[in-house]
Amino acid sequence: MKYFIKRVGFMALTIFAVCALTFFLMNVIPGGTAKLVLKHTFVGLEESVTDEQLNQISDKYDLDDPLYLQFFRWIKEAVLRGDIGTSYVFKKPVLYLLALRLPATIQLAVMSMLIAILTGVSLGIYSAIRENKISDHILRIVTLFGVSMPGFWVALLLILIFSLRLKLVPVTGYGSLENLLLPAAALSLHSVAAVMRVTRTSMLETLGQEYIRFAKAKGLPLWKIVSRHALKNAMLPVITVIGFQMGSLLGGAVVIEKIFAWPGIGSLLVDSISARDLPVVQGCVLAIVMMFLFVHFLVDMLYTHLDPRIRYG
Repeated sequence: MKYFIKRVGFMALTIFAVCALTFFLMNVIPGGTAKLVLKHTFVGLEESVTDEQLNQISDKYDLDDPLYLQFFRWIKEAVLRGDIGTSYVFKKPVLYLLALRLPATIQLAVMSMLIAILTGVSLGIYSAIRENKISDHILRIVTLFGVSMPGFWVALLLILIFSLRLKLVPVTGYGSLENLLLPAAALSLHSVAAVMRVTRTSMLETLGQEYIRFAKAKGLPLWKIVSRHALKNAMLPVITVIGFQMGSLLGGAVVIEKIFAWPGIGSLLVDSISARDLPVVQGCVLAIVMMFLFVHFLVDMLYTHLDPRIRYG
């Protein structure tokens, strides 16, 4: 319980710090917020905005108050009423917009994580079994490229090959498995490489243990040794990296969503930053941070349950 309370307190402080940083950074970007709100309220009037119009917008959204008062007013409304604001551009509650976009982001992240787990764990086990063989060296080189290549470059390469040249899947769209394949593959590449490297390292360490050598001496087949003895004990660090990667996927799909026009929180965040729609930016950042921290919290709890040394160390 003490460890649980400590982690919850850390999460609350992190959320507060990120929200404060986002709020103040968005307000120091050049170009008055009131003027940009007016631009999206009355399209085409941005070149002929009067002082009276600016004052009306500022009064409506309390934009003339000191920044710290605006921030703590937002915190008060969010905590006491669950109201994180109304979009300047869409004129809709931010929670409504997030509810529309969140399922798409979760769907993309879960699909990417499934690809990473199935591919990364399988290749990691195979690479450990084939240690220092040609196939092992090839997989390690491929993993190095997977960690190094930026996601947007991978996304563009996949579009060029599978959409424009081979015409197997569409570039953009939402609602079918075909639409999900390319963005999930682009997003999962780094996670595949990370899971594979940790799986290989953990399996090699486990395969060198005394009980594994004893199982080999008994004449047990290799597949039974790996599946029944080695894999279970090697999965503890793998579970950790899977949890961390899942949190990163939930929060790091911004560029991929924008490239593939995927209607998730990431693309909403980019559009809102361009429009200086502060309530939506705050809401998107809050949602991303909370998802990231929640996944890490679950991993911490699971890791503590599996390894009591953390709890009492």
